Amino acid sequence: MAKTKKLLTENLKLVDVIVELMDARIPSSSQNPDFDSLFHGKRRIRCLNKADLADPRVSREWKEYFNKNSIDCVFLDSRTGQGMKELLSAIETAMEDKFLRDEARGLRRRPVRAMVTGIPNVGKSTFINKLTGRAAARTGDKPGVTRDKQWIKINSKIHLLDTPGILWPKLGDESTGLNLAFTGAIKDEVIDLVTLSSKLLEYLACNYKQELESRYEIDMSDKTGIQMLEDICRKRGLLMPGGELDTLKGAQKVLDEFRGALIGRISLEKPL
Repeated sequence: MAKTKKLLTENLKLVDVIVELMDARIPSSSQNPDFDSLFHGKRRIRCLNKADLADPRVSREWKEYFNKNSIDCVFLDSRTGQGMKELLSAIETAMEDKFLRDEARGLRRRPVRAMVTGIPNVGKSTFINKLTGRAAARTGDKPGVTRDKQWIKINSKIHLLDTPGILWPKLGDESTGLNLAFTGAIKDEVIDLVTLSSKLLEYLACNYKQELESRYEIDMSDKTGIQMLEDICRKRGLLMPGGELDTLKGAQKVLDEFRGALIGRISLEKPL
């Protein structure tokens, strides 16, 4: 984390605008709080990536929230490219004042240099590859694929600086940590997946009960998370030798199906 933060600080002077990718399902939890001070004074555009996985009703609430607070934001689906044209337009709009000043001084307009930042597993590499139309950045389904900075030419007007994903040393509260774990920003290997899946099921039973019951064809009323997970294991026939429920395999399936929007388009946070 310290190495990546140093890398970002050292390269700030090279860029004109910050493109910060966040997860549309958890806009608050996926925003590194250190960025406010780190990028102070730099033009900044928030990109709510994975919008295709988020609840569209909640996303509209976030859009209104950002607009109300005069924060530039764009909702993206990096897999299909939806929102990319809006982002490129937002970058040029953000830099219009600088372009006019340069022209007044007789300076030739150069490409905009934008730094792409965000927490791990927010989809930066997929975003860049879709934007460039080629495999310019490495991609993976686990956090931490991008290990070093790399410059990427988008077109004659915009150059991007890709940087590694960075979390912050201390998570503010349990809900932030859970949201990051639910969406895969924290590696599954360091988490108790049964507990994590149980907590996710409790959230879904309270907020997306119809979608949850439709997916698993189980009545989820008045049950704890572990009880719901056990019912899912029984329904899916997830058993270990001897007939014991394989709750670990069930937990991984629940998390995978949530992350792939197989349960439905779900948001875990609403604006305050």
